[in-house]
Amino acid sequence: MAPPKAASHRPAVRRKKSGTLVDSILDKYLNVRFFKYLLLEPAALPIVGLFVLLAELVINVVVIQRVPYTEIDWVAYMQECEGFLNGTTNYSLLRGDTGPLVYPAAFVYIYSALYYITSHGTNVRLAQYIFAGIYLLQLALVLRLYAKSRKVPPYVLVLSAFTSYRIHSIYVLRLFNDPVAVLLLYAALNLFLDRRWTLGSTFFSFAVGVKMNILLFAPALLLFYLANLGLLRTILQLAVCGVVQLLLGAPFLLTHPVEYLRGSFDLGRIFEHKWTVNYRFLSRDLFENRSFHVSLLGLHLLLLLAFAKPIWTFFQSYVRLRRIEDQLQPQIAQQNLELKKRPKKVEKDKDKDQKKFTSEQQSFLKAFEKSLQKASGGKATAAPAQAEPERYGIHFDRCTQLALLPFFLCNLVGVACSRSLHYQFYVWYFHSLPYLAWSTPYSLGVRCLILGLIEYCWNTYPSTNFSSAALHFTHVVLLAGVAKQLVQTMRINNAAKREQQEQQKKLQ
Repeated sequence: MAPPKAASHRPAVRRKKSGTLVDSILDKYLNVRFFKYLLLEPAALPIVGLFVLLAELVINVVVIQRVPYTEIDWVAYMQECEGFLNGTTNYSLLRGDTGPLVYPAAFVYIYSALYYITSHGTNVRLAQYIFAGIYLLQLALVLRLYAKSRKVPPYVLVLSAFTSYRIHSIYVLRLFNDPVAVLLLYAALNLFLDRRWTLGSTFFSFAVGVKMNILLFAPALLLFYLANLGLLRTILQLAVCGVVQLLLGAPFLLTHPVEYLRGSFDLGRIFEHKWTVNYRFLSRDLFENRSFHVSLLGLHLLLLLAFAKPIWTFFQSYVRLRRIEDQLQPQIAQQNLELKKRPKKVEKDKDKDQKKFTSEQQSFLKAFEKSLQKASGGKATAAPAQAEPERYGIHFDRCTQLALLPFFLCNLVGVACSRSLHYQFYVWYFHSLPYLAWSTPYSLGVRCLILGLIEYCWNTYPSTNFSSAALHFTHVVLLAGVAKQLVQTMRINNAAKREQQEQQKKLQ
């Protein structure tokens, strides 16, 4: 009778273990606290990002299948590339239904590839799915930057991604070249933050080769090069960007250089008033007036000069934090390895281990998260309790905040001072808007109102006097908020320096 009795006990043991596992999962994940963590805590963005990408995949497929495609520039792109593929390298002769070719050489190569893939441009549905892939890849790159910086709550990114009809339209219903340029730009930003400089410079130059608006990021990139690499290595990276442009433009530069430079890098091109999103309230004569264009250029340069010092300070701080990361990470890894090997000890032993760091390193570890949080004007949300043993560590990638804001700010200044914005230009800065809004000292309601107004302005077609004026108003409010936050951060930075100097004097 013993064996049956023993067998009868086994199911009971299994039920107990199963119940414990289920209870553990329910307690840890299926509760209000974890749900709040996913919505509010930037550290949860890698998890939320996967669901966002899956949802966007479904949304893009539904849009492609259910919403009629609208022809605007795709046929013209194909006609321009067809001329090149037939042997024409004179830019003045490359034309489509909407006018002459006005984009650099990388655009020609990319859309020539699409010309062949889509059966000479006739398979528009296939092109739409390709652009859906571009959308998802770019969104993944954007989410990676946001996840590194841990600045913006996940729910903000979820709402902005799902609710923008205009952005989905630009990608999968219009097939503009702007998304291709912006995709390459975000790839370059990710590479720069991974300190893969030459590859990042190559991607950045490719992005410029698709559309010139990427040059709006160039002033910030120049300072970023100088802060991280110094003068000589900055010249080398600029040379990489220049060589890429020369290689891309070689077929045109070697045959008709003047026509290529005049056609693809025409800074004086006049835009049509009927398509403007931001200057509908101006008369056509004033809109096309050269003095008006020069004044906008002057304002652009003045704003860049005004922001140059805080941007440089941000980049210098970013470099210093990265150097401290390089110093501390091996020590932290070693400490965690030792902690994993030995049994758990009392708190006094942990304090003893911390003494292995220098006093400066200990001070940094305590102040790092707090100072970045104070600079960003945000509050941390407690993460769900973990059952893992306590480990040494710090999320060094939060210093990414010091690098991203200058890039996004520089681009926003360029967009705000643009001579004309067309509807497809929304992608130039759409994905940076939540970051910029959360880089202001404004309340949650004001931040959401800014994002909502900008979305309204870009979805008003045709643009009106009110929508154009409202767009300028939101740009000014956003720039003013970021500027105010920069001033506050500079004050915190100066106060921290003074405090550090005083501590050093006391030690001496």
